Amino acid sequence: MTVKIGLISDIHAAAAPLQEALTVFEQERVDLVLCGGDIAGYGTELEPSVELLIDSGCTTILGNHDLWIKNNQADGPGKEVATYFSDLPVTWESTIEGKRIFMVHASPPRSMNRGITLLDQYEQILSEAKERWTRELAGYGFDVLIVGHTHQVLAEQLGNILVVNPGSTVFNHTCAILSLPDLEVQIISLSGKKPRKVWHWGMMTH
Repeated sequence: MTVKIGLISDIHAAAAPLQEALTVFEQERVDLVLCGGDIAGYGTELEPSVELLIDSGCTTILGNHDLWIKNNQADGPGKEVATYFSDLPVTWESTIEGKRIFMVHASPPRSMNRGITLLDQYEQILSEAKERWTRELAGYGFDVLIVGHTHQVLAEQLGNILVVNPGSTVFNHTCAILSLPDLEVQIISLSGKKPRKVWHWGMMTH
């Protein structure tokens, strides 16, 4: 049996690209939708974005922007959004079709800021970074690692782990579908725009 998982991340309070991605997932009849965090930040449509995620039944984790909202609720959004963020976990994991899946916003085990950056500004693989992250992830037992944060679109095999970042729905104009157990990843463009595998390179090199 093939299980299809819709992947989104770094929505950054932009509702239209999120809605488009969710529509794609509905059309493709995915079995599950996962969001790698950062629902908040940059944009102005946080409440509609949260409503879309809730209505879709999307499984979501906290990103660094979301954590800020959670910790600063007095300056933040309405009660429904605050409650939503307060209930989100930092990580998510499951075994599906014999494959162990682990999701964290930036990098394991629980980082929201130390992102997995594998591409340079020309969208080419950084061999040194790939080798370093292959070594760092070698001790983990999962088959698939789903991340966000860096605004880099990638599906790279690092040792025994397939690392997938679906990119930002608003900045990279992308989402992805992961098929299990065959570990195939389809990158899907949004908003009729060419996917940008790398966005805001200077900010994200940390």
